Amino acid sequence: MMGALRTLHAWAGVALAVLAVVFGLTGSLLVVEDDWIRATVPAARAEVDLDPVRLGAALNRLETAEPELTSVVLPGGAVGAHRLYLADEGFGYADADGAVVDRWRGPARAETWIFDLHHELLAGHTGKLVAGGAGLALVLMILTGLIVWIPTWRASGWRVWPRSGARRELIGSHRNLGLIFAIPLIVFSLTGAAIVFHGTTQALLDGAPKPPTPVVGRGDVDWVRALTAAQARFPEATLRMASRPAAPGKPATIRLRQPGEWHPNGRTTATIDPATSEVVATSDANALPPGIRAYNAFYPLHASSIGGWLYDWVTALSGLAMAGLGVIGAWAFLVKPRQRSRRSALIR
Repeated sequence: MMGALRTLHAWAGVALAVLAVVFGLTGSLLVVEDDWIRATVPAARAEVDLDPVRLGAALNRLETAEPELTSVVLPGGAVGAHRLYLADEGFGYADADGAVVDRWRGPARAETWIFDLHHELLAGHTGKLVAGGAGLALVLMILTGLIVWIPTWRASGWRVWPRSGARRELIGSHRNLGLIFAIPLIVFSLTGAAIVFHGTTQALLDGAPKPPTPVVGRGDVDWVRALTAAQARFPEATLRMASRPAAPGKPATIRLRQPGEWHPNGRTTATIDPATSEVVATSDANALPPGIRAYNAFYPLHASSIGGWLYDWVTALSGLAMAGLGVIGAWAFLVKPRQRSRRSALIR
């Protein structure tokens, strides 16, 4: 049984090695995404102003200037610019007053290219499914690796860089690296898969039907009025995101982050009637069922949105460890046949 597990672990590891390197390196790079934005977008270095009136005025200006605008992540955290989401995979940045300072489509900027590679392997929905499946497979790889390690636990240590290219050294480094980072890698792999297969995950955690969408009228949202009304409903919350109506007769949505929420953009929502710009329904993230609150924790755990600089370091190092496990494991697998061939040649 143990021999079969070793064989399965080795062959599956080789098959997943490239994906482990891709997910690990891109995940580490995404930890510093906000720093990259601040370094390359001057408007992002502005001081964050959370006044609903100023934010609303900026959104009104953006809505007029950008007909393809679908949603906006408001300034917050380390980024003082608005992040724009446009139709047909369009993106952009705008300053605090709503003036667009950059606009592009698809993975034209480094941060969107890295995110797309990490999230969907630059292959759209199909790539996203592959990424989710790989996340589950990586969890199984880690668990089988732990089982295989049990009989050899006395050989464990802290060395993660092999002394040489000998297979024994490579396997020792692979084993030690996997043991040190086993728990965070399981967390990141599981949460990544849960985010990809979000429908199934939510159904498993909470099967309650969603409340019906409120009936609303048609019109252009006055974002000053809408944001002010949403802030009044949740005075302690931070305004984080605004989404335009998906179609005529559909509501607009404002997301807020309340104290105690982990998600960087919050999961508390205010539903807005475009005809009146008033709040017609709310959802308090802190009062949601336990299953949904657990699901809402997956993204911040995966994206290093909690825990400050310490968790950022854990996330970045775990990504490098995942890449290292893929490289060292595949290297050890490929070294073995060459050593056998060399011994066979000496015997002859």
